[in-house]
Amino acid sequence: MRRRMFLAGLAVAAVALAQWKPKETEWPTYNADTMGSRYRPLDQINAKNFSQLEIAWRFKTDSIGNRPEYKLEGTPLMVNGVVYATAGSRRAAIALDAATGELLWVHGEHEGERGANAPRQLSGRGLAFWSDGHGDDRILYITPGFRLICLNAKTGMLIPSFGKGGVVDLKLDDDQEISAWNDKGEWVPDLIHGEIGIQSAPIVGGNTIIIGAAFREGMTPRSMRNNKGYVRGYDVRTGKRMWIFHTIPKKGEPGYETWENGSAEYTGNTGMWTQPAIDQELGLAYLPIESPTGDYYGGHRPGNDLYGESLVCVDLKTGQRKWYFQLVHHPLWDMDISSTPLLMDINVNGKAIKAVAQPTKQGFLYVFDRTNGKPVFGMEERPVEVGSVPGEWYSKTQPFPVKPPAYARNGVTEDELIDFTPELHARALEIVKKYHLGPVFTPPVVSKLDGPLATLTLGTASGGTNWPGASFDPETHTVYAYACNACLTPIGLVEAPKSISDMRYVSGIAGREVAIARGPGENAGADSPMPKREPARAGRGGGGGGGYQALNVDGLPLIKPPYGTLSAINVDRGDIVWQIAHGETPDNIRKYAEEHHLNLPRTGQSGYNIGTLVTKTLLIAGDGQVTNLPDRGRCAMLRAYDKATGKQVGEVCMPAPQSGSPMTYELNGKQYIIVAVSGGNYSGEYLAFTLPESEETTSSRTGSSREQR
Repeated sequence: MRRRMFLAGLAVAAVALAQWKPKETEWPTYNADTMGSRYRPLDQINAKNFSQLEIAWRFKTDSIGNRPEYKLEGTPLMVNGVVYATAGSRRAAIALDAATGELLWVHGEHEGERGANAPRQLSGRGLAFWSDGHGDDRILYITPGFRLICLNAKTGMLIPSFGKGGVVDLKLDDDQEISAWNDKGEWVPDLIHGEIGIQSAPIVGGNTIIIGAAFREGMTPRSMRNNKGYVRGYDVRTGKRMWIFHTIPKKGEPGYETWENGSAEYTGNTGMWTQPAIDQELGLAYLPIESPTGDYYGGHRPGNDLYGESLVCVDLKTGQRKWYFQLVHHPLWDMDISSTPLLMDINVNGKAIKAVAQPTKQGFLYVFDRTNGKPVFGMEERPVEVGSVPGEWYSKTQPFPVKPPAYARNGVTEDELIDFTPELHARALEIVKKYHLGPVFTPPVVSKLDGPLATLTLGTASGGTNWPGASFDPETHTVYAYACNACLTPIGLVEAPKSISDMRYVSGIAGREVAIARGPGENAGADSPMPKREPARAGRGGGGGGGYQALNVDGLPLIKPPYGTLSAINVDRGDIVWQIAHGETPDNIRKYAEEHHLNLPRTGQSGYNIGTLVTKTLLIAGDGQVTNLPDRGRCAMLRAYDKATGKQVGEVCMPAPQSGSPMTYELNGKQYIIVAVSGGNYSGEYLAFTLPESEETTSSRTGSSREQR
């Protein structure tokens, strides 16, 4: 009897320790899984019926805060028939009925001045779900004021046993005193005004929550000194800090010596502002780290600057570093590792490899063995141009992956300039005479009125793949990546006025006013003062003053199409399977082509916020701009492609551009796709698409899928 009772007790304990496993028909974490795939093996919505999709329900976020939001970037979750998301200028957590969109509960925090001074405001990109499998279901999200909130997933109420009353103050217990500049110009501890926050969703692996950090845009930092973006792990049950990883090493830690002249002591940023990935079987987490202070000038931080722009693998439970690889030595181009690493099991030359593939702004897909960090296809340290900015420190080489080839433009030569007509190309050549051109890693220049005004770059700040990241199909071992192929960024440096910064140089163009760069959404959250309309100021913007010429020709982009691309990359072979232009040709370009009798193929669209979704047969992504076509009116399209060939097989109209990455789930036998739309004068809205109830529009129908134009 005692033995039976003992065995029964072991069985109960085993059940209690068993990890909750979500269904493949659900979307339980920001990227569908902790491996970053954005993949679900659903096929009710397919090539035959995609164009028949209808809006099942929609949720407008205007009332979640004291003003509408025009930058809704969230990807919702769906678990147990409930959709969870962040929403509105308040950045509230909401729960919706997954079948009807009915609001079940909402939780928002009023943070006052702390929220108003947050560097990353508005609704953010999402939240996390955790369950013990026995009824303890939790929602976790981070407020603009940098506090981790833990809610009962069923009720939306704070869980008192987590942190202090359901809240962990992330400005505390960070191995630094979060500080700010006071009115006297002193750098002092200040939890209210101290610059640190995050807009990305937390991620949970096992019982560990991983939290990164983000800051204001780094082109014109207030100082060479800033708070540091350490990464931390917390216990999902208690909110207790389990570990911290110093992204700028402390004295005595490996990597400290790569910050010369003691610059590790004061340099900041170097945070993880995007989503990490977790291999729960190996117990490892993969941290994509951004640039140090500042983005374009590193003279105050000589050396390679670990772990700036590095992929770092750490132990999930302890935070101990296992391996790292620095993608950019001594970062100078704002090539933050801006998206989730993709964890995958691939087969290279007959050898099974547990790999991690990192999409990047520079359009390289870096592929490593995720157990040890060794490059799968080889890596070469190649010489790069050394610049001449006074006081700057330069790395003479940078790492280049041998394979796959770059899937996006990452340098500017005369061949990249607009070539619709010889006359347009000639005018483009005249414009770029006052700029420094070159391949990837061409360094910034000091801006001069007589030239060069700046280094013209592609594949830097807004290029390649940004925060939405890429998708991975585990069936075909294919990565699908959107890339901005024409996001042109001029990088010029000017001496910093003392009223702006204590750095020697900041981003700017000679002859133009130097001002602190503000990121999208900054000072726009519900706790910030209502914005005032400011009159236009001369010398700034497209036409500019001081000899600055806009980087377009008659309103047409200086760079030739395709402006935005989707690429399919086979990771077993390290090659590009197909690449297409993504997004409708913008109205002004189509009109120019019609007036001048030019036969232009679809150009695609520039943009940095296009995320992808992969299903059993489809690759799905929306347009980043609204266009107006005679056969469908004004809208942005949600498009479906045959994932094997890249051929467009369907499209549906949306009232505004895609601004958050799409997700999918199945509930009660129906497949849904949710995508966030917003932008321009259209405030944030979640749209849920599904097939009509009619039997003839199910997966058997063959009708009106539109072929790619």
